[in-house]
Amino acid sequence: MHAVLKMIAQRLALGALTLIVVSIVIFSATELLPGDLASAILGQAATPETLAAMRAQLGLNDPAPVRYWAWLTGAIQGDFGVSLATRRPIADMIDARLGNTLFLALYAAALAVPLALVLGVLAALWRNSIFDRMANAGALSAISFPEFFVAYILVLWLAQSGYFPSMVRLTPATSFGDKLYMSFLPALTLTLVVTAHMMRMTRAAIINLMAQPFIEMARLKGASPLRIVLRHALPNALAPIINVIALNLAYLITGVVVVEVVFVYPGLGQLMVDSVAKRDIAVVQAIALIFASAYVLLNLTADVLSTLTNPRLMKRG
Repeated sequence: MHAVLKMIAQRLALGALTLIVVSIVIFSATELLPGDLASAILGQAATPETLAAMRAQLGLNDPAPVRYWAWLTGAIQGDFGVSLATRRPIADMIDARLGNTLFLALYAAALAVPLALVLGVLAALWRNSIFDRMANAGALSAISFPEFFVAYILVLWLAQSGYFPSMVRLTPATSFGDKLYMSFLPALTLTLVVTAHMMRMTRAAIINLMAQPFIEMARLKGASPLRIVLRHALPNALAPIINVIALNLAYLITGVVVVEVVFVYPGLGQLMVDSVAKRDIAVVQAIALIFASAYVLLNLTADVLSTLTNPRLMKRG
């Protein structure tokens, strides 16, 4: 238990350091954008006096390290400031969209993870069969196509036929069943994109174990191929499978921007794109930090779980 707690503490410290570095990169990237933020907000008709007042209000006269520290400490406390475009608290804007993005990510994960595991196990069980070749060809095709291409193909096939809506309109009054129906196409798009990675990793991890001595012993005892895969190979292949599942879950949360834009889905990705168009830097910084935090947290979770499921990694750590 002491070794486990020490390993978790080390991973958390590394994650915190990574987030600090990422926050510096986010802040520096927005600082390097061309143009003056006060001028972009007030327009070309602004007088020097109003520009000076706006720069003072935004804190642009302070040195960059001071502004970074004020932004970081506010973000840690959940205070991202006020939107430059709407003058609304950024936390309220994010709160209205975060639930929708998490719902879409969980919806896609609920479809993708079981599908990938089943396909990966069957492909390993029927290695070099027609099913295995077709599954691998489908996986490679899904990996090759970008998200927007998959999304537009689904819109062409399923939305224009009238089966599902091509635009998602969610309100607080929308029922759970209606949310599932209206969000099906964006969830299916994400599912097709991430299933291929998880399926191929599951297949490869199981096949790599099929030549191990304990698998040969199970064969000699007369165990069926399905029992060998499910009872002996799959539990020992959990470390890489858990790792790739967690990484793809991180992608589902942080990589929804394109899918949300295509389907006009009211999530953080759509809000981020709208904020970039309005040059609402404060909102862009906040959403980028949230996406980075989610990605780092899920990577840490994958690292910890894959280590706990593999005693050899525990000894090495």
